[in-house]
Amino acid sequence: MTEWTKQKRFSALLHGKIADRPIVSGWHHFLEQEQTAEDLATATISFAEKYDWDWIKINPRATYLAEAFGNRYDFTDYEWVFPRQVHAVVQQPEDLRLIKKVAVAESLPLQEQLAAVKQIRAALPETPIVQTIFSPLTILLFLTGNSSYVDQTMYGSDTPVAIKELLNTDSSSVHQALHEIALTMAAYVKELEAAGVDGLFYAVTGTAHPDLFDAATFNEYSKPYDLIVLHAMENGQRILHTCGSYAQPKRFDDYPVEGISWDTKAEGNPDLTLALNKTKVAGIDHHIFTGNQEATITKQAKEALQQTIDEPFLLVPNCAVSFNASDESLNTLRQSIYL
Repeated sequence: MTEWTKQKRFSALLHGKIADRPIVSGWHHFLEQEQTAEDLATATISFAEKYDWDWIKINPRATYLAEAFGNRYDFTDYEWVFPRQVHAVVQQPEDLRLIKKVAVAESLPLQEQLAAVKQIRAALPETPIVQTIFSPLTILLFLTGNSSYVDQTMYGSDTPVAIKELLNTDSSSVHQALHEIALTMAAYVKELEAAGVDGLFYAVTGTAHPDLFDAATFNEYSKPYDLIVLHAMENGQRILHTCGSYAQPKRFDDYPVEGISWDTKAEGNPDLTLALNKTKVAGIDHHIFTGNQEATITKQAKEALQQTIDEPFLLVPNCAVSFNASDESLNTLRQSIYL
């Protein structure tokens, strides 16, 4: 029998095959170590080695892709995982024309992340690593000063441009901006592959929520540009993350991805018994990693593993856990795969 390595399990499971066991990982932001490639790489490597995760999702700072297109932030002032916005590129509809394809080689934020990837790859040669990127539509929301969550605002953004008004009044400029963003992201994906990533964690974040964009609007303004970016990865494994409530994971079953991640505990979302063609990447409420809730983590892990017993499956929290997550909770998650 072939010896199962981390790489072989990861690849097999995300290609719809059964391995010797499911695999597990977790992640959170390193708010005090996310401003340089060296700090992020060091924090990520230490986190990976401490918990011996089966695979690693790199968690860059939440704004790095918006920075690549010109947004500016104050990194001494955070609310949750978001630094305070100082400047958004799109202040009025005419500013959409300012959004142009960014040369990856000339972008400090993108080069910073590529440098971090190379350091992580060198230190963890046998561990699958995936890089987190946002969809072009999510990035455009940031560039207009908006949050991609229907019930949140962007910290520091007092006068965001009304995105729905832009869609109604200047649709062609919105499409042009999204196309420029998508071309940049596709080129960045190529560079990520060259730097050594094994896949993407492609976040459409909260944009699938029907109160933000209905299905027809999402299909017009997100899907075509999602496909440009996702098709840019030729050899890796792609996990799509649809975040928040009413996330509708089933709508992404025809996307060119190998896995789908969603919040199985959020309002309006299906649990892991949902029939999907893609590998499921989910399972545990990400809010329960503080406050001595190890018993609940164990219970939810058992339920998730039982619900997916005959399927390829990646057990993870449903989103990033708190940056204050306890060692006990993360160790419980790591060991839960053997229940």
